Amino acid sequence: MKHTLAVLVENRPGVLTHISGLISRRAFNIESITAGSTEESDMTRITLVVDVGNDDELEQIVNQLGKLVDVIKIINLTKVDSINRDLAMIKVWALPEHRSDIVDIVDIFRAKIVDVHPETMVIELTGEEDKIDALCEVLKGHGIIEIVRTGKIALSRSAIAAKDSKES
Repeated sequence: MKHTLAVLVENRPGVLTHISGLISRRAFNIESITAGSTEESDMTRITLVVDVGNDDELEQIVNQLGKLVDVIKIINLTKVDSINRDLAMIKVWALPEHRSDIVDIVDIFRAKIVDVHPETMVIELTGEEDKIDALCEVLKGHGIIEIVRTGKIALSRSAIAAKDSKES
């Protein structure tokens, strides 16, 4: 089962490497990992999606991460009501005779065209993983040239900030 963990860490060089190395050394697969700044300049938020077989394996990951000096807090967002998003940019063939079809598809998915070239378009979509997968599937018929996706980012719906929550 996939689990989404928000890991608040000290904003220092090498922390992301330590975290990904720790998990990979224990042979757990990281489905996605994203890192970015937070409302506090000395803190970075890492969103990890790991696929583990059971709760014991997840607990092992959380316990190991919790031992790292640079880790401030770990929150399992799988257990709380949260908002999850990915970002994708998709470059497709867009010859003049197919452009209106692609524009219609983009409108249906509430995506945006962020670049137009005489033969291609770049489409941006933010949403849940399934929505991005569905757009990619529909665009396959037009010829996808290139796709880039971020990993998942997630934020709880709670009024309490992750740094102030009671989890570890």
